[in-house]
Amino acid sequence: MRPALVIFDCDGVLVDSEPISLDVLVGYLGEQGCDLDHDTGYRALLGRSMASVAEWLRRERGFELTEAMLAETRARLFARFDAELQPIPGIAGAVRAIGGPVCVASSSQPERIRRSLTLTGLLPLFEPNVYSATMVARGKPAPDLFLFAASGMGADPADCVVIEDSPAGLTAAKAAGMRAVAFTGGSHAGPARLRETVANCAPDAIIDRMEDLTAILRQLG
Repeated sequence: MRPALVIFDCDGVLVDSEPISLDVLVGYLGEQGCDLDHDTGYRALLGRSMASVAEWLRRERGFELTEAMLAETRARLFARFDAELQPIPGIAGAVRAIGGPVCVASSSQPERIRRSLTLTGLLPLFEPNVYSATMVARGKPAPDLFLFAASGMGADPADCVVIEDSPAGLTAAKAAGMRAVAFTGGSHAGPARLRETVANCAPDAIIDRMEDLTAILRQLG
C-alpha cells in the first residue's frame, strides 16, 4: 500500500535552503533598521510565504516590507542560492522510490521553487507538478495550498501524505485532512530546535533522514 499522492514542501525538505534564506532576510532587514535575530526568525517565519512574513513584520515590528525591498531580498537570495544551494541528502533516491504520484507545494514563488529545484537537479522528478502559495488565497498554515495541489493532481485529501519541516506546513496539512510527516534533517534543524517544535504539531511521523521515508510511507499507506 502507498498514498495516492505524496506532497513535498520545498525549502528545508527538498533543498537545504532555510539557513541561507533566513541569513539573507535577517541581514537585509538589519540594514533597513529592523533588527531580527535568527531564533525569532526560525520561530515566527519558518515555512511562511513572503506575504505572511510581510504581514508579521507589519504587525509585530511596525515595519513595512516594500516591493522594492522584496525585489532586493530576492536578488540577494538567488545569488546565494546560485553559489551555495544543495539538495537535502538522499532526497532524489527517496522520491524515485515512492513509485507513485508526487508534487511540490511550497510557500515560495514559482520562480524561486523552480530555480531551487533546477540548481539541485530535482526539477525533473516533479515537473510540471509544482504548486505555489501565490496560486491560492491563503498561504500556510491555512490548508488552501495543499487542497489546491490535491485537486490539481486528482487525489482525495484523505489519501495524501505531506512531507513538511515547519509548524505552519504541518498545521496546514492537518487542516487539509491529510497525514503529515515531519522532516527534521535540514541543516537548520538544530538552530530552529526543529524536532521539539514539530513534535508539538503531532505529525503522523518524524524522520531525520530521507532514507527512512519509503518505510514510513509504507506504514501510512
